Amino acid sequence: MTAIIDYDAGNIRSVCNALERLGADYILTDKPEEILAADRVILPGVGNAAFAMESLRQKGLCELIKGLRKPVLGICVGLQLMCRDSEEGPTEALGIFDSHVRRFESSPEAKVPHMGWNAIGNLDSKLLRGLKGGCHVYFVHSYCPDLCPDTIATCRHGQRLFSAALKYENFYGTQFHPEKSGEVGEQILKNFLSL
Repeated sequence: MTAIIDYDAGNIRSVCNALERLGADYILTDKPEEILAADRVILPGVGNAAFAMESLRQKGLCELIKGLRKPVLGICVGLQLMCRDSEEGPTEALGIFDSHVRRFESSPEAKVPHMGWNAIGNLDSKLLRGLKGGCHVYFVHSYCPDLCPDTIATCRHGQRLFSAALKYENFYGTQFHPEKSGEVGEQILKNFLSL
């Protein structure tokens, strides 16, 4: 059973739909006992990191998430909340990944938000098993995590090379949306469900 954390963030329905397509059992919840009972946990998110972090705090889920010892996947803002901090707000985040989240600088070759399909490379994780560097995934974001020792995939937008995916111990995160990334995203979600 996979618990999808419900904390009033966007893209929850699309994550639920993706798991349904894979035939995976899941529960959408903000109840600590249900999160703790699950085999794995997804922290989705679209929107403002400061607002999302405040919602997690109000629900009393910050320490619970940091203490989980089962596979956890943060998606988009969910990944950013698992980083050290974010310029959006600015806000202090959970500090699971040792990465700072910064806003893209707009330029003629790199519009903000970074929206659409882009290639990822330097793949290094069980989460990305079966994928080849250069495969394309779907992004929608204005902020992204810096490169750090936890980086397991990279992406370039304009001059900026950033962490497209991160891993630390049992925690994983993707800045892109696997639930919107076609066959590549489906493989990533299958890999996560098999962890």
